[in-house]
Amino acid sequence: MFYRPEAGHGLPHNPFNAIVAPRPIGWISTRGKLGDNLAPYSFFNAVAYVPPQVMFASTGAKPDRPGTKDSVAQIIESGVFCINIASRDTEAAMNASSAPLPAGMNEFEVAGVESLPCETIDCPRIAQAVAALECRLTQILPLAGESNLAVFGVVTGIHLREDCIVDGRFDPRPAGGWLARLGYKDYTAVTEIYEMERPA
Repeated sequence: MFYRPEAGHGLPHNPFNAIVAPRPIGWISTRGKLGDNLAPYSFFNAVAYVPPQVMFASTGAKPDRPGTKDSVAQIIESGVFCINIASRDTEAAMNASSAPLPAGMNEFEVAGVESLPCETIDCPRIAQAVAALECRLTQILPLAGESNLAVFGVVTGIHLREDCIVDGRFDPRPAGGWLARLGYKDYTAVTEIYEMERPA
């Protein structure tokens, strides 16, 4: 099968959403003029080691946030954000925080998630997260299409949950594994790990 995206695929569901998978879930917490916000994004990844840098992409907009969503609007206001890493033991709260709530509603409270203050930025983080990356905004790039934005940040602080440090390595399998998006309504918990040596 071959199709051009602009011509359509003829399938009951868009296959593109499931091709690039599994995708880690960046559970983004922000603080803005209207309060604290929490939302998951599966267009998320690390992009550099030194200094450590990450990015996530926001697609679409809300009627009460012209041209974007709450997370990006609040990052523009504050210049900071925290990426909490989702795991299997937080999947229900992660899903609850994805509801399209009105701007100003606190998803921490709606999803029953405990927050703690970050150390290097004025932003909340998820107390139960297996890891949290405190970030300062470096740039927001507009992408092709309406209301598609890529947000980049440099990591200024890292929190690791103590039970997820196993034999000196970060390993969230005690929390059920990394939670990842597969597309459609499908998710997976990554629990199988194996090593490969790079060629010399």
